[in-house]
Amino acid sequence: MDKYILEMRGITKLFSGVAALKNVNFRVKPGQIHALVGENGAGKSTLMNILSGVYPYGEYEGDILLDGGNVCKFKTIKDSERKGIAIIHQELALVPELSVAENIFIGNEQAKRGVIDWNQTRNKAAEIMKMVGLDISVEARIRDLGLGKQQLIEIAKALSKDVRVLILDEPTAALNDEDSAYLLNLLVELKDKGITCILISHKLNEIVRVAQEITVLRDGETIDTIDIADATEDIIIKLMVGRDLTDRYPKREHKVGDVCFEINDWNVFDPLDSHRKIINHVNLFSRRGEVVGLYGLMGAGRTELALSVFGKFYGTKISGKIKVDGKDIVIKTVRDAIKNGIAYATEDRKQAGLVLINTIRDNITLVALDKVSRRNVIDDNEENKVAEEYRQKLNIKSSSIMQKVGSLSGGNQQKVMFSKWIFAHPEVLILDEPTRGVDVGAKYEIYSIINELAGTNKSVLMISSELPELLGMCDRIYVLNRGMVVGEVNAKEATQENIMRFIMESNKYEGVEQ
Repeated sequence: MDKYILEMRGITKLFSGVAALKNVNFRVKPGQIHALVGENGAGKSTLMNILSGVYPYGEYEGDILLDGGNVCKFKTIKDSERKGIAIIHQELALVPELSVAENIFIGNEQAKRGVIDWNQTRNKAAEIMKMVGLDISVEARIRDLGLGKQQLIEIAKALSKDVRVLILDEPTAALNDEDSAYLLNLLVELKDKGITCILISHKLNEIVRVAQEITVLRDGETIDTIDIADATEDIIIKLMVGRDLTDRYPKREHKVGDVCFEINDWNVFDPLDSHRKIINHVNLFSRRGEVVGLYGLMGAGRTELALSVFGKFYGTKISGKIKVDGKDIVIKTVRDAIKNGIAYATEDRKQAGLVLINTIRDNITLVALDKVSRRNVIDDNEENKVAEEYRQKLNIKSSSIMQKVGSLSGGNQQKVMFSKWIFAHPEVLILDEPTRGVDVGAKYEIYSIINELAGTNKSVLMISSELPELLGMCDRIYVLNRGMVVGEVNAKEATQENIMRFIMESNKYEGVEQ
């Protein structure tokens, strides 16, 4: 067996004269899970796009070698797939209206003399689905499946092409803990069957758990490749950011003031089933200068609660009271919420938080155009001034305020979304998964922004699926389960164990099987 199944030597890639990759070297041993890590913009996806044929031979310098010596010159994705290389991008490439079987063999149709053999398609799809542990009908529509199952279908699609090297770009970014654990276990099973996996992820705990080797990129260059036995999260972070990150959560001087925001006896029903209660008699509050966490497992109702408060954007038969600075307020629309000083930064920045085809400037001023307008006409100079101020203040890395938001890294997109809401001058900011899909260095910057907001006497509610994040950032944490607040704890006294105990005890009380 060759020592390396894959080698990329001296890879250099330019975009508009700027080097995204500079003489990168990357080697992977057969039958391993090899992690590729780095901050956003480090060049990870660019390198894998070269390997998978997205960027064809001739658009980069350097060589790709398979099996110890065969130089590959991929012109298309099909070329790389013929050599057994398949990539699963963070944005899944599935057709929602087609069936599972159709998606597994899309572009790889099981045909005889140009006519698709549907019996063979369904039978082969069923076999491959068993390999990834999917116990659903091959006729199920993608649109009716959760993200965890969709991710498994992408892997099944790759396996249908006799994959030897499987590249996964942030495969667990949008998954809950249960689906993430299942997917990671599946990768280990595939490794044991001889399939080599290249895993790109910001979740260092997952990498340490499943990978055998780790290659770190920084600013488009190879920094090091290390064995997992020699790696800790702190070592990986130091290689990624180029310095010791001794404290992942910036210090904040806690000056907590009066109660700013209250929700009393809040109830919300499912918009598709008016008999099903999603939020059940929730009461919570936050003070000025305080960061309050909202934690719960998938389906707990955290996002539904936030959206129902933010202009009744979600739900039906909504009841209860909202107070800001002790006064009852009436919110019927998103506009009402903004006027009353409530902002909501969504967990889905690409679909709902930003206009990706628009510029940084346009996005920052979007919800408060009246502040840069005169007699209903936008003042371009004032808009430019505001956008540039926030670009510098939040350290948004870009060529200018006229750069399209869709071309920014995840961390910088998140900063643009924060800028948009900060510019609206809210009193209450609800932040839903504020660091999802963001690298460790950018996370620190976002945490610093959150602390600055609290330091300006704002009230911050922070929803996160990452318990260590809430423990590191929050003053208090509310625990939600099945639409109810089942616990409240001071973050200084909180542990992951006692927070999870709230959930387990509430399940037991309600008769839910463990």
